[in-house]
Amino acid sequence: MAEWLVEEGIGETRAVLVEAGQVLAARLEWPGSLAAGETADATLISRRSGAKRGTVRFASGEEALIDGLPANASEGASVRATITRAAIAETGRLKRAQARFTDRPARPAPSLAQRLSEDGAPVRVVSRFPDDPWPEIISEALDGLIAFDGGSIVVSPTPAMTLIDIDGAMAPRMLALAAIPAIATAIGQFDLAGSIGIDFPSLERKDERRDVDEALAAALDHWPHQRTAMNGFGFVQLVARLERPSILQRVRQEPCAASARLLLRRAEQVSEPGVLLLKAHPQVCNAIATAWQDELQRRTGRRIRIEPDSNLALAGGFAQAVAS
Repeated sequence: MAEWLVEEGIGETRAVLVEAGQVLAARLEWPGSLAAGETADATLISRRSGAKRGTVRFASGEEALIDGLPANASEGASVRATITRAAIAETGRLKRAQARFTDRPARPAPSLAQRLSEDGAPVRVVSRFPDDPWPEIISEALDGLIAFDGGSIVVSPTPAMTLIDIDGAMAPRMLALAAIPAIATAIGQFDLAGSIGIDFPSLERKDERRDVDEALAAALDHWPHQRTAMNGFGFVQLVARLERPSILQRVRQEPCAASARLLLRRAEQVSEPGVLLLKAHPQVCNAIATAWQDELQRRTGRRIRIEPDSNLALAGGFAQAVAS
């Protein structure tokens, strides 16, 4: 039976859905911004006359687009809102969080473990994932590349949609079918949602396109979504409810912050005695917040030393114990 495993890390909470040793899905949460399910008071800062939509600012300073405003809510008024979608950073712009007016009591956003428990699968908090898949998940998210026997897919976030491109040397029909398990893996592993475009090889025959459509439907039958049939150019569009940034969007938008969190995770797992030495690219070192370093020291009970090394790749940082 599939089970969600949750790690409460430094600067992030992460989770993987595992069944028979295979990762079916993953989630990543970074604190500090509005999250879906949070209900709080905010100030209405803009609204067109008579419109049900407007913009609100929360106590943290973060702004959100709000819908369902009552007729008597004017600019400057305090309104209560429930976040329906977190903010999503994209190249060159930021999509503000989305909210809806409510009169329900204020409450914080559910924790990641609480939200996962609503999916039906059991949830267990662990200190470390068994057969640790997390470094590979982050590595694949940073470059967007997932290989399969006979080819590979490249997953790229864009302002309009997430695009999945397929490359390989097999015949087009065989390549398209061989790519489907990797596509299903990417959707679950990177927590993709919203609008997703898949660029399959062009297939002229309708029966071949139907074969791919049926295989894709079977591979994604567990995932709530809508999709188009493959067109003559091999393009398929998927649409799923969007509540949060995908893992792919988070790490590609802030690769230094993602690499810093991964480095802290590695440091927390060092078992040898001594001072904890963290070596990483200078930009990754700069991304380590003071609060994160303090938390690492609290969790490990050790002194921490951070040394920048410009010869290391962003994701190439490492941690080790050294003599004081």
